[in-house]
Amino acid sequence: MSETIIQLEGIHFCYNGFRAIDDVSLAINSGVYGLLGPNGAGKTTLMKIILGHLQPARGKGRILGTDMDTGLTEVRRRIGYMPESHCLIPGMDAVTLTSYMGELSGMPRQEAIKRAHEVLYYVGLEESRYRLADTYSSGMKQRLKLALALVHDPELMILDEPTSGMDPGGREEMLQLIVDIVAKGRMNMIISSHILADIEKTCARVLIMNHGRIVSEQQTLDFAGRETSTFEVGIQGESRLFLERLPGIQAETDRRGLLRLHLPPDFPPMNLFRCALDAGVQIRHFRPSRLTLEDAFVTAIGESHAR
Repeated sequence: MSETIIQLEGIHFCYNGFRAIDDVSLAINSGVYGLLGPNGAGKTTLMKIILGHLQPARGKGRILGTDMDTGLTEVRRRIGYMPESHCLIPGMDAVTLTSYMGELSGMPRQEAIKRAHEVLYYVGLEESRYRLADTYSSGMKQRLKLALALVHDPELMILDEPTSGMDPGGREEMLQLIVDIVAKGRMNMIISSHILADIEKTCARVLIMNHGRIVSEQQTLDFAGRETSTFEVGIQGESRLFLERLPGIQAETDRRGLLRLHLPPDFPPMNLFRCALDAGVQIRHFRPSRLTLEDAFVTAIGESHAR
């Protein structure tokens, strides 16, 4: 049975009068969660509240079983954080910086040094581990930030845009590292990214944010090739005449100009060809539509704007 690792109730946070987090309540169980949302949705602010870097104006919560009002200094040692922003200390090589982060998390010095070498080797920086970190490329810095988050073997890792600034090859290697960390260590993770494919590849569940609120929660397995009763149809001719022969069937036009038709269970899809013939049009494109995370994201954001 999965364990609840984060429980938040009625969390509010404002920046200079701007409501960045608006009455957020959620329960995150053990596993890997994705956090999606447009810029300014509140993702980074929410992660900083979970880390204890920001104090909410009101609301309560428990992080890894600890009350967030009283014990976050101690619980922070059990969390590994990979921020999107620059966090490397100039003038330090990767071994020194990584072992230093281990010591800050409570590890004895010799153990922290040993562990630093292990995680730097693991993330692919073994040959450059004695170089100054500020001479690293963008992709190498992302790998180093992952090592810093991993060095103390945390119970929970929070990764903010982990593939930011990486080329396609480096991005794939980073995603594989994340998948491998979870598989080997049964690690709990929260991953924030604007790249939907990264979230689909690494996360079991997804929280979608907009305007400081959680507007949807999805299970990514729901999108693994699942066919729906929705069909993509391309029409040559007057689509209006075709749709007039489909009363009660929900239809919209996607950005490619194709009709997306949501058919009821008792409507045989092949009847669409009879309707097209009756309307004097031709169907030039026809296939079942597959629900994607992008579909769910666009729908959730659109519905949140309409509220």
